[in-house]
Amino acid sequence: PFDHIKETYIDPLADFFQRYGTTALVILLLVGTYRISDILMGVIANLFYLDVGFTKAQIATYTKFWGLWATLGGGFVGGILSVRYGVLRILFAGAFLAAATNLLFAYVAGKGPDEMLLLMVIIADNGSAGIAAAAFVAYLSSLTSVSFTAIQYAIFSSIMTLFPKILAGYSGSMVDSVGYPKFFIGTAIIGIPVLFLILWIHRLQTNATNKYDS
Repeated sequence: PFDHIKETYIDPLADFFQRYGTTALVILLLVGTYRISDILMGVIANLFYLDVGFTKAQIATYTKFWGLWATLGGGFVGGILSVRYGVLRILFAGAFLAAATNLLFAYVAGKGPDEMLLLMVIIADNGSAGIAAAAFVAYLSSLTSVSFTAIQYAIFSSIMTLFPKILAGYSGSMVDSVGYPKFFIGTAIIGIPVLFLILWIHRLQTNATNKYDS
């Protein structure tokens, strides 16, 4: 049993920390919080649409059809931009857009069941989520080593959703306490530290590269 635990968890993590040193802690913090704005908003979205006054048919049309295409389009754009401009830059852009588009839902909450507004907001939100997801997958892939690719990616994926989903469990209580507009504004604000983490990692990696070159 210990050998299995060692091969499954200890060795992949030891390899990761050996390659990244103290920067590994910052990277894991980023992995664990990158999707926090999306997940917090996402768990309450369908209930929000109903409370605003949209029908289930409208919600299905705009979220399942247009939302899906927007996500796919965003993922395609995010992949191309990551190759062209670098993963960390698009990771930053995706995190910014994912948080910023949550503010649009605060606006919807005050406007009522406007179908065209809902369509535009869902396209913007899902498109930005697609960009962020593409950059994040590319980033997680870059963190893995050849020896532990699948295991390390699985560990990163678990860390990615652990804290956001725990916090998301209180979304309903938050909405009951402050209302939808303030809740969505809060989910946007909570995404701001993620931007600073990306900048911090970029700086650490730049310094490490400069030190290595010199």
